[in-house]
Amino acid sequence: MNTLFRPSRLDATPLTPEEGHCWFGYYEKCPWDATGRRVLAMRAAFRDRPPTGSDVATIGFVDTGNGNVWVPLAETRAWNWQQGSMLQWLGDGASGDIVFNDRVGDRLVARIMNVNTGAVRTLDRPVYTVNRAGTKAVSLNFARLQHQRPGYGYAGVRDPWRDVDEPEDDGLWSLDLATGESRLILSVAEAAAYRRGSDFDGRVHRFNHAQFGPGDRLAVLHRRKTPDMEVGDTRLLTLDLDGGGLRCLSDHGLVSHYDWWGEGRVVAWARRRGVGDRYFVFEDAPGGAIEPVGEGLLTCDGHCSFSPDGRWMLSDTYPDATHHRTLFLFHMESGERVDIGRFLSPPMKWEIRCDLHPRWNRDGTAVCIDSVHEGARRMYVIDVSEITAR
Repeated sequence: MNTLFRPSRLDATPLTPEEGHCWFGYYEKCPWDATGRRVLAMRAAFRDRPPTGSDVATIGFVDTGNGNVWVPLAETRAWNWQQGSMLQWLGDGASGDIVFNDRVGDRLVARIMNVNTGAVRTLDRPVYTVNRAGTKAVSLNFARLQHQRPGYGYAGVRDPWRDVDEPEDDGLWSLDLATGESRLILSVAEAAAYRRGSDFDGRVHRFNHAQFGPGDRLAVLHRRKTPDMEVGDTRLLTLDLDGGGLRCLSDHGLVSHYDWWGEGRVVAWARRRGVGDRYFVFEDAPGGAIEPVGEGLLTCDGHCSFSPDGRWMLSDTYPDATHHRTLFLFHMESGERVDIGRFLSPPMKWEIRCDLHPRWNRDGTAVCIDSVHEGARRMYVIDVSEITAR
């Protein structure tokens, strides 16, 4: 039976410094290194407008073993408030290697930096998602996102396919992080031709929210919109890193945030005709099963991700009528929801809003969020071990 449990109190402890505005970015990446001591973050001098092509953000980490001191590492000119610069550790961070996006003139690149030695390598394409081994990445067109979904792209770069609805030579690119070699694995035109819908003509097509599963299989959102649409219609695709095995898991107009739930399953907030908007489990297989999750308890889109053992789903809500966001855990087997926090989120323009984007640490005992409930944009950490150990 589904139940709702509210703990008496779980403290959200500030992690990043009070000076400036700090955040990490999206929800499906782990900012902690293998030791749990170093937590990646970004820092900017302002928070009240979208970044321009000339604005710089600082890449760094918080040293939790030394009084949460802020350690700056580098700067980037390719960033946004929602996803930062795709900053992340490679693998579990044991090697000290991180990757983040940057801009050189009108060209986007990725930097691989070792935080122990300071050595830096530059790749000719930016990264969107990195596999869990830290060896392969997938890239897409951030300039296209900038004009089709402001807040998710990067300012200061031009989209060569600005006036092309379905480019044949742009799309998802595989990227070898050791050699820097890249290859187009699925063009926008190929995606639009696959199980083509009657409303595909006359719309600008794009990819967003690509994510590796436990292996080298990918999920990605294929979106299409007219100029008067905000997000557009969306479907959820999966494919192999070589571009093969293309499947459509959901195509009923709306797919939002998602995460891989182990091998071969994706949980996403989506719309299914005859059912409505829900969290669903999609089996990544031909004719795969589709099942709703958390009926009656999970009633709002949020940024969902799974604990390392796969037992708990972490997510949040968008602001309610009093401008508060709720942070919660959901036990996948029992159907128990545990609310662990509620945070003020003052109204902000869409591109500069501060979603919580909750993220797990590497052993499932703590989560961190980005929040502005105390005024500045900061990262906070919450100990959830008393819940996840049950």
